[in-house]
Amino acid sequence: MTDWLLQVQAAALTVASHALPERGVINHFGANMAEITAAMVKELREKTDAPMMECKKALTEAAGDMARAEEILRVKLGSKASKAASRVTAEGLVGLYISPDAKQGALIEVNCETDFVAKNDDFIAFVNALAKLVATTGPVSVEALSSSAMGDGTVETTRTALVGKIGENISIRRFQRIETPNKLASYVHGGKIGVLVNFAGADEIGKDLAMHIAATKPRAVDEKGVSESDKEAERSVARQKAAESGKPAEIVEKMVEGSVQKFLKEVALLSQPFVKNDKQSVAQMLKEKGASVEAFHLYVVGEGIEKKATDFAAEVAAAAAGNA
Repeated sequence: MTDWLLQVQAAALTVASHALPERGVINHFGANMAEITAAMVKELREKTDAPMMECKKALTEAAGDMARAEEILRVKLGSKASKAASRVTAEGLVGLYISPDAKQGALIEVNCETDFVAKNDDFIAFVNALAKLVATTGPVSVEALSSSAMGDGTVETTRTALVGKIGENISIRRFQRIETPNKLASYVHGGKIGVLVNFAGADEIGKDLAMHIAATKPRAVDEKGVSESDKEAERSVARQKAAESGKPAEIVEKMVEGSVQKFLKEVALLSQPFVKNDKQSVAQMLKEKGASVEAFHLYVVGEGIEKKATDFAAEVAAAAAGNA
């Protein structure tokens, strides 16, 4: 926060503090009430990053005891986190990290409730720090990552504090880590689509592959890598379409298999037309350049998460009816 903004906030709190009893004044319950000054609020805010009014309330409750006020804030921030936990987090960012030698890398998706928070500097820094932590320490699960050390605490305590500061639920959804004797390349599009590629070849090949994957969203490197569930889903759709043709069963089955093979070519990276030259496939491009691709990971923020549809007009009407 800039100095001028802190000065403005301090001035505002100085005015507000005049309404508080002076140190030593006895309240209605006989308690000795401490004077809460703007300087105290400013100090607590700088220590905790909590909102100003939360700091003021905590200091008041703690009768001016700074250490006790910090404890109160930790409890309150934790409470905010638990209240937010039930809210859907379908927005967020993809974070990426590749080590200087391009041998280790990680891709992570961290979600929040609104796109506004996804642009918050603290949220962005948290996502980037997590990506680096995954790449360098290799946790085996989101739970293991959450218990990993970060700053003066753990990833989970950092996340909880950030929830309290920002006021929205934040969740770590998934991550992938690659360690390879080859090279890693990456590409992030608008923070919402992230790609990490394990390849061999010139650096520009890796960049081209990552951008191609972000654009075409293949499901596997080759046709063998496409999951059986995806194949069966396509086969079911093709069979229903072919059945409407009224042709003999053996012809229908050939039509079905033809549709499935076409589908596999469309979703397998190596058989896709290369985006920078659709006259050749990705496999042909790699052969021409003396390169190869071993694996890739692709994340699209919020993919598969059911987003809550909000009817703002209905919410306003309901609120008005409740207050009537």
